[in-house]
Amino acid sequence: MSKQRYNDNLRPHDPFSVQEGMLGKVGKSYKLSWAEETYMEDGKPKEAIRKNFEFRRLLMFNTAVVMLFMLLAGRTAWLQIVKGDYYYSMAEGNRIRVEKIEAKRGVIYDREMKPLVRNVANFMIYMIPADLPKDDAERTAIIKRICDITGKITPAEIDEIIGRINPRTLEAYSPVFILDNIEYEKAMLLYIESEKWSGVFLSSKTRREYDLGAQSLSHVIGYTGKINEEELRNYGEEYLPIDYVGKSGVEYFWENHLKGENGKKQIEVDALGKEKKIIGEQKGEDGRNLALSIDVQSQKKLEDLIRTRLAELKLTRASAVLMDPDSGEILALISLPAYDSNLFAKGISAKEYETLIGAKDKPLFFRAISGEFPSGSTIKPVILAAALQEKVVSENTTILSTGGLRIGQWFFPDWNPGGHGRTSAISAIADSVNTYFYYIGGGYEDFTGLGIDRIEKYMRLFNLGAQTGNDLPGEAAGFVPDKKWKEETKNESWYIGDTYHLAIGQGDLSVTPLQVAAYTALFANGGELYRPHIVRQILSSKDQVIASVREEPIRENFIDSYNVRVVREGMRMTVTGGSARSLGTVGVDVAGKTGTAQWSTKNQPHAWFTGFAPYENPEVVITILIEEGGEGSSVAVPIAREFLTWYFNGKKDAVVATSTMQ
Repeated sequence: MSKQRYNDNLRPHDPFSVQEGMLGKVGKSYKLSWAEETYMEDGKPKEAIRKNFEFRRLLMFNTAVVMLFMLLAGRTAWLQIVKGDYYYSMAEGNRIRVEKIEAKRGVIYDREMKPLVRNVANFMIYMIPADLPKDDAERTAIIKRICDITGKITPAEIDEIIGRINPRTLEAYSPVFILDNIEYEKAMLLYIESEKWSGVFLSSKTRREYDLGAQSLSHVIGYTGKINEEELRNYGEEYLPIDYVGKSGVEYFWENHLKGENGKKQIEVDALGKEKKIIGEQKGEDGRNLALSIDVQSQKKLEDLIRTRLAELKLTRASAVLMDPDSGEILALISLPAYDSNLFAKGISAKEYETLIGAKDKPLFFRAISGEFPSGSTIKPVILAAALQEKVVSENTTILSTGGLRIGQWFFPDWNPGGHGRTSAISAIADSVNTYFYYIGGGYEDFTGLGIDRIEKYMRLFNLGAQTGNDLPGEAAGFVPDKKWKEETKNESWYIGDTYHLAIGQGDLSVTPLQVAAYTALFANGGELYRPHIVRQILSSKDQVIASVREEPIRENFIDSYNVRVVREGMRMTVTGGSARSLGTVGVDVAGKTGTAQWSTKNQPHAWFTGFAPYENPEVVITILIEEGGEGSSVAVPIAREFLTWYFNGKKDAVVATSTMQ
């Protein structure tokens, strides 16, 4: 036996013995240290044990292992990375959820800080599809019980609502609206029973209740309603399918301010999806309040006067605007017929809605800002201002009116068949002399008028053919015709007769009552064109002023002050000796312009009046349109007279009396 020894100091205390008979016939035992190697020969021939190994099979085995590993790794990545959020939410949705805390919607006030709307309790039932019982019989029994208690919905309708939701998506964990405006007694019964129902919840949200004082304010304030699918997509994740949003008027236009910011709370739920405890909470912020420029007293008075006049004439459609000429603040905005905002806020029935939209007079149509009408002679102050500015005429230019003008076979009449005789710029406004405006609009013989291009230019400077930019939705732009439009749409050339018609507010020209009030305000204030607006101030939920609406003119100095003064004098003479003489009894000096707008060969013309008072220091602009009313001087003017008399006498006396009593 040969032996090779390593350093014993490496592991000196780890001996072991090789006993006789264990490693062949050694004869005695040897004590070997940990580092020793022993080789013993027995004298027999060496035998080699070998087996053939195929490397091809090893390669196939390794490839299979690698592919299996890659498959497992890919599946793990898919579950953890791609679908991780989904499965995490699915798991957490069974235990921990985040609920929104609804912010209180802002209040809307009139200019005297009288609240026009308040938030009231609204009991709503909704479901979370993922939490509903999986057993069909149990789910059917719950749905039937809900229908029996409320009496407002059928099982088939609920099944249809729930059936829209894919149970394999996160949408199944979102609340689904079922029914709202549930009576208190029924709501309490539902509350008690729903505690045992998985996935069914009763919520006390809020809805709007309107106390407007004048029904015509419904068009202005608008209403709220349950959010629809399109609105839900547009508004984004801050809204839920059970939320309410503004649908029209101020409620719609100022939605972002009124809504506020919702809070959040993280809750732990039980097996039924009911809240067990609050884990965390984040407070929201109530919506902002709005102070309007609307004067409810004036709105109601003007509405009442118009309704009375409509009843006398057996008519139903009218519009009116009352505006502050120095700021563009709208004090009253009337559109008749009107509707009741509370019908929508409480949940209008299909039958009621069909009645409204099917009504001949379209009570949902906001005609004061969306209606487009021929202006009639109310456009004449604009045409005269343009002619004075372009030096087509001066204050002293006179034109002979003999009853109209003849161009070839066409005759363009004055309203007075015998004519008005020699007419100046001021008397042309006062007596609404068509012949004068034919001359300055289109010219005649050797007299050169403005022509269509310059008329169009100035109409657009007065913001005709465009929205005024007021803070209400659905405003119409009106229409200013021109050569290109006529050639493209009617395949006809522009004729001198088209210019004559445009110069007196007939033909294809259309305006809104709000546009007429806006340009009347320019003549009242001396030459500044303001943007009409409804909201004066944005307030905090505690009525502290956050911001005031800017009241700067959108255009000014495009008509010289002298030329504005000439037009003003003509509008004043309309009252002192022209077509609106009955306004002389108001008690303050009034200026204005009447209009009779032809629009049909079968129906009566529309009756217009637009004006301002007091003449020297105007406080209000008033514009009235009675559809199919006939002559403006005999229909619209009397309404203006009664209102202005009340406004400058009766209203102020009532305010003084109230202040004295207090």
